Amino acid sequence: MRLPDGFLSYYNEWEEKIGAFIEFAPSADASGAAGSSAERVAESVPEGAGSGALAGLPFAVKDNIAVKGFSLTCGSKLLEHFRSPYTATAVRKLQDAGALVIGKTNLDEFGMGSSTDNSALKKTNNPWDTRRVPGGSSGGSAAAVAAGIVPFALGTDTGGSVREPAAFCGVVGLKPTYGAVSRFGLVAYASSLECAGVLSDTVARCRAVFSVMRGRDPMDETTLDPPPDAPSLSGVSPEKAASGKGVIGVLSPEAVARALSGGGGGDLDPAARAAVLEDEVRRGFLTACERLSGLGYTLIDVDIPGLKYGVPAYYTIAAAEASANLARFDSVRYGARPEKAENAGELVDRAREEGFGAEVKLRILLGTFVLRSGFQDRYYLRAQRIRAGIKGSFEAILGGANPLCGAVLMPVFPTRAFGRGPGSLSAFAQKAADLYTCCANLAGLPALSFPASVEGGLPVGVQLLGRAFAEGTLLDIAEDYENRHPFPHPPGYRAFWR
Repeated sequence: MRLPDGFLSYYNEWEEKIGAFIEFAPSADASGAAGSSAERVAESVPEGAGSGALAGLPFAVKDNIAVKGFSLTCGSKLLEHFRSPYTATAVRKLQDAGALVIGKTNLDEFGMGSSTDNSALKKTNNPWDTRRVPGGSSGGSAAAVAAGIVPFALGTDTGGSVREPAAFCGVVGLKPTYGAVSRFGLVAYASSLECAGVLSDTVARCRAVFSVMRGRDPMDETTLDPPPDAPSLSGVSPEKAASGKGVIGVLSPEAVARALSGGGGGDLDPAARAAVLEDEVRRGFLTACERLSGLGYTLIDVDIPGLKYGVPAYYTIAAAEASANLARFDSVRYGARPEKAENAGELVDRAREEGFGAEVKLRILLGTFVLRSGFQDRYYLRAQRIRAGIKGSFEAILGGANPLCGAVLMPVFPTRAFGRGPGSLSAFAQKAADLYTCCANLAGLPALSFPASVEGGLPVGVQLLGRAFAEGTLLDIAEDYENRHPFPHPPGYRAFWR
């Protein structure tokens, strides 16, 4: 693998500022040729690997997705020195297409967070303003793409963990339909919600990556091939353009306010107030609406009944699944062990006490509580009923023989990238703000975040939600938008991989 001239110094300058990578593979000599530390990267590319759009391109992988020979820390002290013995299916497919894994990126521990500040291993900063967070939990991947270190990166999305950092960093972020991309090799957090997703510099790149990744995998029985009537991923052809623009449903700030107040316009509770859009995000959202209308799309207002219950339902289900999935981390088979333990029980207790961070412990305890005998009906099963209701709301808008619209336009997060310290968003406010992203995971639908504008020196993202396996529709709309309104880059960005 040959690195472009000046790339390593560019990487070093950016990495010192943003801290996106937990592990970075390549080194180079004076000529710019990849050195011995990148041998496993070159060896990972199969003989006769593809010559398509991804051939020879480097990419980064969130460090909760397995890549053989690389770290698999999940941002946790418990797995700080663990090396992956195998490669995830999604990564292997990209390698088969000729793409090269260049490193592993930082994340909130086990994917639990909205800032990447919950990583136990390092701090990651936003390339637009290093005093601010990059979003989470795929913050390292988003920051690496935004800085131009890689043209695309893989992340995971359980309740918005691809789309929120994409919006904060001004890149494209795709959460696919549940089952469209294999989860084999993804360290499980909330198995019925999470997906492997894409963060990229352009919509076309996102389309190319997703085209390679998707499809059924015998190693993951939840995967499916797209149905015959799924929208094409071929791009915006002249024939498509000539057929006219479709209808986009808009979940407006006013519709959200109605939903949060129960439809009566009353006072909002603290969770609802945390989801109200800041002025700059509102401006960015309205800008996106105006621009899409100017491109010829018909915009109609829609409501999502049950929207206000999405966050509590999401956190109940996610915590319950986390408490089961993370039970495997006992430091008996793998993971950091305490220096001394009198017996097996003490070994497990001390390993988890020392290895898990505060947010992970909180969610495990919450999940254990809602699964207790006598509490499942009150919390967990009620959350599943809410989930079914939210899914039904989207099906009423997007499904059937005559859908109301082809996609729904929504905000991604109520604020732009927030800072740290006094005055920043509290942990509670960050969770409440998942209102706009978690519903796609509850319903298992695809969602695509892309930059709408820059407000106050920071990017503002919006997202499109579609029916199951309608990623092609979302990508077409976003690419149409990008062609007329090119996406911004942070100061100092250099396009090595165009």
